Amino acid sequence: MSISIKPITGSQVRIIIKPQPAETKTASGLFIPDTAKEKPQQGEVVAVGNDLKDEIATVKVGDKVLYGKYSGTELKWEGEDYLIMREADILAVIG
Repeated sequence: MSISIKPITGSQVRIIIKPQPAETKTASGLFIPDTAKEKPQQGEVVAVGNDLKDEIATVKVGDKVLYGKYSGTELKWEGEDYLIMREADILAVIG
């Protein structure tokens, strides 16, 4: 997936993530109402800002990542939800 926005790199490399949809059902099959759904904490990297002189991005487009519950800034672009955050806010790359 590619999007037509690119994060601007300030003092740290910035990343744009497409959050994974929130769970709608528990493992036992119960449906979770919208008011009780938790914010997703994983998603896919869809854009990476430019590398800095002293810092090279360690994630790349397509990586599945885990991030903190309240990390990043939510944005809506062309009807889709995204998060933009510093690479330092990413906790781990999955798989």
